[in-house]
Amino acid sequence: MMVSIIVPIYNAENTLLKCVDSILRQTYSDLEVLLIDDGSSDRSWELCLKYMKHDNRVIALHKENGGASSARNLGLENSGGICNVL
Repeated sequence: MMVSIIVPIYNAENTLLKCVDSILRQTYSDLEVLLIDDGSSDRSWELCLKYMKHDNRVIALHKENGGASSARNLGLENSGGICNVL
């Protein structure tokens, strides 16, 4: 059973690596990680793209800033498994 983990992101370049690396190191491997960049002005989006390029479990989506709930909703619309939202 695939689990979808939705991570709303806004200007989180300083904490993003620790968060995503922790998720990807889990022993449960049937998962997808949806990184939803909510219009960040730092390097968050660039980091999301790097993760997506190097791990096929990662999906990176970018949107105009609309708040965490808006980012979570976009993640839910694009998820393929049972959802968990961070």
